[in-house]
Amino acid sequence: MQSDAAVTSAPADTLPWVDAPLPELMRLAWPIVLSMLSASVMSVVDTLFVSQLGTWALSGVGLGGIVSFTIVCFPIGSLSAVKILASQAVGAGRSDRVQHYLGAGLVLAAAMAAVAIGVALSVSEVIHQTAASPEAAGAAETYVRLVALGILPMLIRIAIEQTRLAVGDSRSPMAVALIANACNIGFNYLFIIVLEWGVAGAAWGTVAANVVGFVVMSTIQMRHGFRMGGMRGRDVAAVWRLGLPTGLQMLLEMGAFTVMVMMLANLSDIDGAANQIAVQVIHFGFMPCVGVADAASILVGQAIGANRRDLVHRVARGALVPISAFTATMACVFVIGGERIAAFFTVDPPLIALTARLLLLAAAFQIADGISILARSVLRGTGDVRFCATVGILISWGMTPPLTWLLGYEMGLGAFGGWIGLLFEIGLGASVFWLRLRGNRWHRAADRTLAEASGQAAM
Repeated sequence: MQSDAAVTSAPADTLPWVDAPLPELMRLAWPIVLSMLSASVMSVVDTLFVSQLGTWALSGVGLGGIVSFTIVCFPIGSLSAVKILASQAVGAGRSDRVQHYLGAGLVLAAAMAAVAIGVALSVSEVIHQTAASPEAAGAAETYVRLVALGILPMLIRIAIEQTRLAVGDSRSPMAVALIANACNIGFNYLFIIVLEWGVAGAAWGTVAANVVGFVVMSTIQMRHGFRMGGMRGRDVAAVWRLGLPTGLQMLLEMGAFTVMVMMLANLSDIDGAANQIAVQVIHFGFMPCVGVADAASILVGQAIGANRRDLVHRVARGALVPISAFTATMACVFVIGGERIAAFFTVDPPLIALTARLLLLAAAFQIADGISILARSVLRGTGDVRFCATVGILISWGMTPPLTWLLGYEMGLGAFGGWIGLLFEIGLGASVFWLRLRGNRWHRAADRTLAEASGQAAM
């Protein structure tokens, strides 16, 4: 089998896809999209399993799941720097540095996992204060405490996946995602239905799936080699510096969303449950967009490394076509089939009605959400992570919690009011990030990351 260096090394002034970026974009994107969709299916199946335990369990696990994901947002966002630096190194003809960034990612994954586990265990002791009922509080506490056990294997898997994506291998992460997600469904059936472990069974299913994903991803990488002998502290520092803004952005943006979830969960179990169902459903609306945008960021990173910045806009425009078509289709699905979708999860009429109303708002922000996701990913591919972080944090905290309080509490709109706040946040973010991309103000950031990825910073 060829090594990654043999497959991806190329002169810095050429790229094999330069004359036809769209086919290469779709080649990279479809496995990522399939991975994202499989994760969405897994999440929906988890929700269906938990919903059989009762509305209290659905509300509690929804709250616990959001809190658990918020805790790992910083490590996940930080590890995205592995893909940025490695893809720019590939474009610059320095594929020898890809393994260095992999090693740096693994070091940071282990360190951040230790901190995240401690935070999760601490949060599990106080999360009961945010639930609307004692039953939901107990479910949230159990879920957060147990899911923490799967953080380390999950982050190691992510670090390896970022490296595989940077060298143009999106099929291996897809295979791992399909295997892990299929196992998660099986584990949930075993632990929740057969063994009757309840909420704890849902958490153990997630942990077991993370372990499976870690084992399979590590096995795949072994076929390409772990040649990290040349890694130095400066490589770890480079990944940390570039990943820090994105990690903070993901943490704080998700933190704002988590505050909204807690506020809604505190209103009533119905508000919390409706929010949980709607969040699971809209994964099908934005996760494929994340997949296409992720592929676009890889090509943009390679273009920056090859000193072909003229390709950045071509890649972005090409990715915008499938993203816009898909989000428009999903908007129609949410409008036409909102009540039928909600009825798939519950037979409670008030819960169905509220969930359908939330999906109407989701339909309203679908296209804007796709544009925002794409613009952010492309900007990150250029290395313009600080702007994305600063603006993303300001918009999310400046709009989501305040509008949830104003519309959800003060005006009595509940979960519907919180989602109106999301509509305004997403619309504003899409406008700001797309204007930044069109305005070419990302070049200075690209200069900095390219110097590091090509080895000039080390020299």
